[in-house]
Amino acid sequence: MRNIEFHNREKEIKDIRAILDRQPTLITFIYGPINSGKTELINHVIEELPEEYVVFYINLRTKFLAGYDDFIESLFEMEMETEAALRKRKETLAELVSSVTKVAGIPITREFLDYVFKDNKPKNAFSYIIKLFEEVKNSGKQPVLILDELQKIGDVKVNGPLIYELFNFFIDLTKEKHLAHVFAMTSDSLFIEQIYSKAMLEERCRYLLVDDFDYETTAAFLEKYKFTDGERVIAWKYCGGKPVCLVELVNAKINRKDVEKEAKKFLKIRTSQILSIFDEISLGKVEYTENALIQELKNFEKEEMMGYDRVNKEKIFLVGRNVLFIDPTQRTIKPQSRLNLLAIREVISDA
Repeated sequence: MRNIEFHNREKEIKDIRAILDRQPTLITFIYGPINSGKTELINHVIEELPEEYVVFYINLRTKFLAGYDDFIESLFEMEMETEAALRKRKETLAELVSSVTKVAGIPITREFLDYVFKDNKPKNAFSYIIKLFEEVKNSGKQPVLILDELQKIGDVKVNGPLIYELFNFFIDLTKEKHLAHVFAMTSDSLFIEQIYSKAMLEERCRYLLVDDFDYETTAAFLEKYKFTDGERVIAWKYCGGKPVCLVELVNAKINRKDVEKEAKKFLKIRTSQILSIFDEISLGKVEYTENALIQELKNFEKEEMMGYDRVNKEKIFLVGRNVLFIDPTQRTIKPQSRLNLLAIREVISDA
C-alpha cells in the first residue's frame, strides 16, 4: 500500500508552534469542517516537537462516554502491571513522569486511579493532573494537553454538565496557572457555536480554523502524483480542497482508474445521502418540513458561502447532519465540502 504523505499546512503549523513557544495563557480551539485534516495536522506537529515538550494526546472519537467513569478512563493510560513493574512499582509522580517515553494518555498507577475515582468527583481527576503537570514542569519540560473530538463530552453529566467543570479546569491550567498548553479539537461546528457564546470563555480562548486546502495547495498536492491538467480541474471541481476526497482520487489514479468516473461516483453517493434525509421526513423519522430544508439549501444555488445573523432549527439540523458547516467566529455558513455543494445543487435542481 502506497503512503499518501502529509501535505502543506505551513500556516497552521506556524500558528501552533507560535502558541507553543509562548507561556500558556489561553485555551486553543482547533476546529474546521469534517475531514479537513485536523488530526493529521496535530499529529504532524507532535512528531516534530523537540523533547522539551511532553504531549498528552487523548482522542475521544472511539470512546464510549456514557458517564463520568467513562470520561475519566478515556483520559488516563494505566501502567501495565508486568512482573518487572510489580517488583519496582512507581509510587511517586516524579517516577511516573520519568517513565513517559511516548505520546499517550495521562499515565497513572492503580493507587492514583483509586484516588481519582474516589467520590466520583471531577476535581479528584483534575487535581491529580495538575500535580502531574507540575512535576513535568519541575523536570524542565512543558506539558501539552490535547483533547480531540471534544464534543463527545457534551452530554456527560456529573452534578450538572461535566463540560463546565472541564472548561474551568482548562482555564485554571492556562490563564490562571500558566501550567500547560491546552488544545481542544472538534469538527462539530454546532459544538463550537455553543462554546463560542459562553461568557465564561470570553478572553480565555483562541480559535484556529483548519479548513480545506485552497486551489494552489490542492494543485501542488495533485502534481506530486502526476495528475494531468485536466485531472486537476476535475479533482477541484468535485473535491475542492477536501484532503480525504483528494486522497481517494489519488488512490484511483495510482490504481489506473478513471479519475472523472470516480469523482462522479463520489457525487452520486453524496447526493443520495442528502436525499435520504427527505426519505426520513416522508417516513416520519425526522420532524422537519421538506420545504423549510429545501429553502435553506437553495441559499447555495449560486453562492458557496453566506453570512448569517441567527441560526434557525433548519440550519442546526443540516449542520448536525454534516451537510453544512458553521463558523461562529465569522458568522458564516457553507457546505461541508465542494462535494456537498454539488450534491446540494443536484438535490434542489429537482425540488
